[in-house]
Amino acid sequence: MRVPLSWLREYVDLPATETGRDVQAKLISAGLEVETVEHLGADLKGPLVVGQVLTIEELEGFKKPIRFCTVDVGQANGTGEPQEIVCGARNFSVGDKVVVVLPGATLPGGFSISARKTYGKVSHGMICSSGELGMGDDGTHGIIVLPPETEVGKDAVELLELVDEVLDIAVTANRGDCLSIRGVARETAIAYGLPLRDPALLDVPGPNAFGYPVKVSDPAGCDRFTARTVTGLSPEARSPIWLQRRLQKVGMRPISLAVDVTNYVMMELGQPLHAYDRHQVQGTIGVRRAQEGEKIVTLDGVERKLHAEDLVITDDRGPIGLAGVMGGADTEIADHDPAEEGAAATTDVIIEAAHFDQVSVARTARRHKLSSEASRRFERGVDPQAASAAAQRTVDLLVLLAGGTAEAGVTEVIAPSAPHTITLAADHPDKVAGVTYGRETVVRRLQEVGCDVYGQDELIVTVPSWRPDLTDPNDLAEEVIRLEGYENLPSTLPRPPAGRGLTCRQRLHRRIGRALAGAGYVEALNYPFVSEQVFDQLGLEADDPARRVVKLVNPLSDEEPALRTSLLPGLLAALRRNDGRGSHDLALFETGLVFQPRDAARVAANLPVDRRPSPDDIAALNAALPDQPRHVAVVLAGAREQAGWWGKGRPADWADAVEAARTVAREAGAELGIRKGQYGPWHPGRCAELTVTVDGAERVVGHAGELHPRVLKTLGLPARACAMELDLDVLERVGDTVPQAPSISTFPVATQDVALVVDAYVPASDVEAALREGAGELLESIRLFDVYENAEQLGEGRKSLAYALRFRADDRTLTVDEASAAREAAVSLATDRTGAVLRG
Repeated sequence: MRVPLSWLREYVDLPATETGRDVQAKLISAGLEVETVEHLGADLKGPLVVGQVLTIEELEGFKKPIRFCTVDVGQANGTGEPQEIVCGARNFSVGDKVVVVLPGATLPGGFSISARKTYGKVSHGMICSSGELGMGDDGTHGIIVLPPETEVGKDAVELLELVDEVLDIAVTANRGDCLSIRGVARETAIAYGLPLRDPALLDVPGPNAFGYPVKVSDPAGCDRFTARTVTGLSPEARSPIWLQRRLQKVGMRPISLAVDVTNYVMMELGQPLHAYDRHQVQGTIGVRRAQEGEKIVTLDGVERKLHAEDLVITDDRGPIGLAGVMGGADTEIADHDPAEEGAAATTDVIIEAAHFDQVSVARTARRHKLSSEASRRFERGVDPQAASAAAQRTVDLLVLLAGGTAEAGVTEVIAPSAPHTITLAADHPDKVAGVTYGRETVVRRLQEVGCDVYGQDELIVTVPSWRPDLTDPNDLAEEVIRLEGYENLPSTLPRPPAGRGLTCRQRLHRRIGRALAGAGYVEALNYPFVSEQVFDQLGLEADDPARRVVKLVNPLSDEEPALRTSLLPGLLAALRRNDGRGSHDLALFETGLVFQPRDAARVAANLPVDRRPSPDDIAALNAALPDQPRHVAVVLAGAREQAGWWGKGRPADWADAVEAARTVAREAGAELGIRKGQYGPWHPGRCAELTVTVDGAERVVGHAGELHPRVLKTLGLPARACAMELDLDVLERVGDTVPQAPSISTFPVATQDVALVVDAYVPASDVEAALREGAGELLESIRLFDVYENAEQLGEGRKSLAYALRFRADDRTLTVDEASAAREAAVSLATDRTGAVLRG
């Protein structure tokens, strides 16, 4: 919200010495976020005066139209002679009053003006546009043409109010009252301890039977509708300079008198208004929900298909406006344009000042992707009591500025409602802040914000209509605290109980993060929201449990309404995003919760806030929540080892993803089984299935390997990208986190190598498991160090697996016979289970 200091001073008698910076400091202390103070005209230096165009000579022979003008500037140039000026604009004529900057002046941006020769003529100054004076967009994109009655030679800096200070306030969602000069003026008056001249305190006639007919069919969506009619508006009437300048300073573009007046009153009082061309409205104005499939062309020229939840303004033809968002083109105010023959300007208008449900307006604006100044205010809360005053203010301005006549009819449709009251203990703000304010201070501060307060130890507080955000005692306590000054609150540090540190679960998660980071992975934190289409992109089967998702009732994005069941969608999106920005060698990891719906859906109960919930309450709440196991996942692409003088480097492959799983399992103290598998997004020939033993039964806890080429193409990922995902909670359950000291034997190791020939489809893990079991207790370790395939030597469909076996006893040095016997027992069991043959 942009607030000109000159406008603010109309309602609060600020000291003349107060600058925008001073007001900014006061408002920030009161809790408003004033981001900047813009100094309009700070680098503007005169002379800048009003001139009248006397002659215009069209210069020929140039690529663009050029005019040589003589302009009467009175005595501003010191001689009284006409000023000769070269100008390229076309939107002014002889006799028009314009703004002239004379030599010696400086325009915004440090642009100095001097007499100079151009296009064969000497130009003594410049005829100015609004952009050159830093005024903002006036809609003309040309020279400023002033009203005919403007005095020649008058100081244009003062006339156009070019010097001012504008406060730019970031209004939070709960302070809709500050989206108006009235609201900011009230806060300023409180901050300075000065009286407020409330612009909404107007004499408003009561409703009568002569007003324009209005029917509200949905009082829940519209609890107040005021309609006033003004006739006989002059088609030639234009918005005065002061009105245009105020709109420009708050960031709005002047359009036409009727529209400018409604925008002006909206910025002044915070009440959005709409003006209808009375001759274009047919029959009774109505307020109702749209019928499914109805259409409307809004003022921006877009045809919109309406939803059954949209609240619309109608006449006998159908919808003529989206309530609280934007009006329709059918009843648009027509401006007078002399260039258009037969175009009838609007002379009679109906003024609408209504109060709409903020949730309905917010959903309509979001549904149609149509945010407007009106919808911003309704979404945050508008004072319903200001509607009649805003309508009266609009009528008064139209009568004053356009020569119109206010009809006696006044329409007001009001749904019965009672003011909101809150019971507050007088010492409640003291308890919240830890400061003793006392009853008198609490009552005084609440009255300053507009509350009516009664009672002694227990206060009955009636909330003002312009503060719908005050709903409970803590809101009132916050008002007292912010007005007394957040900076006056004492700083106290909490005293944590001794002897409490990280839990075993937290320590494990940190160890895993450090281990993966040490292995070269970078942690990526992603949002937990996904689209259900991503499961098709990952190639999951139609009955895959991962497709069962928890959907949000009010998602941040309609494109991602579900909670993730896997970490891969977010990590792969991060991989694609970084690869697209030039980082091609990537290794990312994430640990986070996934969300799995329970078989029986339950609705969570509302927990009490006046006491700690009981164990049964908490148990019922947890039972209604989805299962939320913690997973860990990695993704890799590009080079795993960089090339250099030390070697050629190598690309990341499936083995790196499997090794990441081993790293996680080691930190968890879990024994991880690795075997050939096939699942979802992974390549069917390069996918490892990761298992652990839980309560004596083998359980699949994840997968690792290279991603399927089809998935890479669908998601736009780099070639040969790899991934791994594990259920971390299951690893924690089966793992042993007790530190194990390494066993160091004083006896030598006996090493035996064995090469076995098996069918190509036999997994190496099966062969290794048989060797490990057959070798018995003497086997210290086993390592696969070679895989060899040669059809001529081994036969078609055969492969050779070479293992290094290390044998050691705890109490003696093994003999060759003992080591050989263990080796032969291992080979024998591998032969029985896998059909392995000892290679030649």
